[in-house]
Amino acid sequence: MSNIAGVNLPVNKQVVFALKYIYGIGLSRAEHICTSLGIERTKRVNTLTEEELAKIRAFIDKEYKVENDLKHEVATNIKNLVAVRCYRGLRHQAHLPVRGQRTHDNAKTRKKGRA
Repeated sequence: MSNIAGVNLPVNKQVVFALKYIYGIGLSRAEHICTSLGIERTKRVNTLTEEELAKIRAFIDKEYKVENDLKHEVATNIKNLVAVRCYRGLRHQAHLPVRGQRTHDNAKTRKKGRA
């Protein structure tokens, strides 16, 4: 079982797609990790050696903010926007779309469940 950044990666997937299971790592970052470390992107997770896994762990810890650290930073940024009472903060507070989308026809899921 390969555990990176507190996430158990699926063993039968290719390394690039398995790394996407980590919050904060998408396809482009996963490809960057593989090319930087010289790991073949089509290699399966269950065929990785312990040295390669250790390299990936160290690279992610050094280069990127992922999982709980990233979630905490995003939540802090939103709390700051709400505290400053800027437009984006007010939209977050009202549970409405933040980035200028329509609310008359769309945004049903964003507005759902509010009393």
